[in-house]
Amino acid sequence: MAQEHMTVWARPERGTRGPVAGHSRAELTAVAIELADRHGLAALSTRQVAKALGTGQASLYRYIFSRDDLLDLMTDAVAGEIDLDVPLSGEPVEDLAALASRTKQVHLRHPWLSDVPPEPLRLGPRGLDYLEYALRAMAPVPLPGRSKTEIVGLMNALVAQFARAEHQMSHGPASRHAAQTAYLSEAVARGTHPHVAAALADSPEAAPPPAPQALFERTMRRVLTGLVTSATP
Repeated sequence: MAQEHMTVWARPERGTRGPVAGHSRAELTAVAIELADRHGLAALSTRQVAKALGTGQASLYRYIFSRDDLLDLMTDAVAGEIDLDVPLSGEPVEDLAALASRTKQVHLRHPWLSDVPPEPLRLGPRGLDYLEYALRAMAPVPLPGRSKTEIVGLMNALVAQFARAEHQMSHGPASRHAAQTAYLSEAVARGTHPHVAAALADSPEAAPPPAPQALFERTMRRVLTGLVTSATP
């Protein structure tokens, strides 16, 4: 198979395209992560990475063939920040919920992660370790392997959405949140959405909203309990 049709993990560390390599994939990845952490994923480019490394853009083709290669390297590197040495308790829901919480912390440290286009097989060495750990947590669950991998995928999608919302709440303008709250209150007051009004009535304004992590843990356990106990092949 031609190298351009192989995943970055199946190719040599340094290819033959472009000028002689003077760096490593690890250096390139670390610089890309730092840039994405500071400026976001949309602003990340191979040109910026090359500039930060003090080299020409063409030299990066010794390490990667495309921006997707760069995203593969970045996502796998930060996946290595998730602690997979935590002993499993034998309770699949609790073990997966704890794994999800550790994963969300990585998303909050690297908000660009939620903007990486989802691909079912975007897995490198650390991603495979993560999947192995999650599947080992579900070893007592009598479901076929495909159903278990689907559960991991759904769990990670939920992690990304919660992390994105939590980051927005922490860094978004307070005026926007106030405007959204005022609009909702006005819409409910008109009486055209009685079920919405009834749901909000169960959560009086005087009661403080749940902390983001508490809400995340409660929701994740509910979802995982349903998936693990009710999922069918």
